[in-house]
Amino acid sequence: MNNLKQDISGRSDVKILVDQFYHKVDSDDVLSPVFSHVDWNQHLPVMYDFWSSTLFGDQSYHGHPFQKHLPLQIHRNHFTRWLSLFKEAVDENFHGEKAEEVKMRAESIAGIFQYKLGLTT
Repeated sequence: MNNLKQDISGRSDVKILVDQFYHKVDSDDVLSPVFSHVDWNQHLPVMYDFWSSTLFGDQSYHGHPFQKHLPLQIHRNHFTRWLSLFKEAVDENFHGEKAEEVKMRAESIAGIFQYKLGLTT
């Protein structure tokens, strides 16, 4: 069945991925409290830019994502759940080289953030 899914090929696919992922986050018992303060109308376009820049180098994102996470009360279990939901959203919607790349990049970002937050063992 995976062969029926297309790969992530541009910003419109990034938008689908981000929307699906944050829909999961918003209804998740572990992550929704962390994101309860988020204005989705502002946050989602920033995430479209972030992931589009990350995957396609379009340089639409200009910011410092780690610093925005510093004031949040997040722990290892949040990163574990975040990665699980992210990969689930990718796998439900896409299949291919870019789909695998975005999952790998998400793992890398989560690892770097956890390291910088002192959450690694």
